[in-house]
Amino acid sequence: MKKVQIIIVSLIILLVGFSAFIFFSGDKEKRIPSPSSLFKEAREKLENNELLEAKDLYRKVLEESENIEQLREIQDKIETINVDILFSPRKDECTTIYEVKPNDALFKIARKFNTTVNLIKRANNLTSDIIRPGQELKINNCKFSIVVDKSQNILFLKRGDELFKTYRVSTGKNNNTPTGTFKIINKLENPTWYKTGAVIPPGSPENILGSRWMGFDTSGYGIHGTTEPQDLGKQITLGCIRMRNDEVEELYDIVPVGTEVTIVD
Repeated sequence: MKKVQIIIVSLIILLVGFSAFIFFSGDKEKRIPSPSSLFKEAREKLENNELLEAKDLYRKVLEESENIEQLREIQDKIETINVDILFSPRKDECTTIYEVKPNDALFKIARKFNTTVNLIKRANNLTSDIIRPGQELKINNCKFSIVVDKSQNILFLKRGDELFKTYRVSTGKNNNTPTGTFKIINKLENPTWYKTGAVIPPGSPENILGSRWMGFDTSGYGIHGTTEPQDLGKQITLGCIRMRNDEVEELYDIVPVGTEVTIVD
């Protein structure tokens, strides 16, 4: 009789334990945030200018959400946050804090870290090239690269393996933008356009290069601005890649000479 009582008590303990396990497991599942609640929390973080936290939450929504329209909106928000963080003193996983040494100059620091002077200035709210020994500077230490998809007329800016920003562009008519992998070998602000039989100065409405030029290591091709933003998204150029002026200026400040550009059909 005593043995039977022990068995019954043991069974009761097992059943209570199992019931508690089911209850708390179910409660845990209920506590997993839904994509809509994550989206709301991310938006609140963004409104409070908590950019890093907002970005992490938006990334989680991307992983969980099945709403195609919402996914595009979220990706746009992440890309905007990416640039806002890059152009601010906020630190992220690609940040190095560099202490200025005697006889340093911004162009030397930019060359040392394979970045641009303009990016260093924008990330540190510098209004001039003057720096002083002991000053701490935020420096981007991750490598940027560019992929241009001619079929979509989209330029993808990548930082490492991360899709950092997308831009709508125009490419060559009759599919004459070359495909392959190239490097940016020169950069010009407010470029002059040397066309057959004429020299078109910067700022002229006839200067199709717009406000920036980034030339490839294949003669005559590059990325530049435009005086015809209404034609972006079309295959209409002489072979180069056109961007909106404000966007090509942004890209110009981010990518250094030597940046790899891959163009695909």
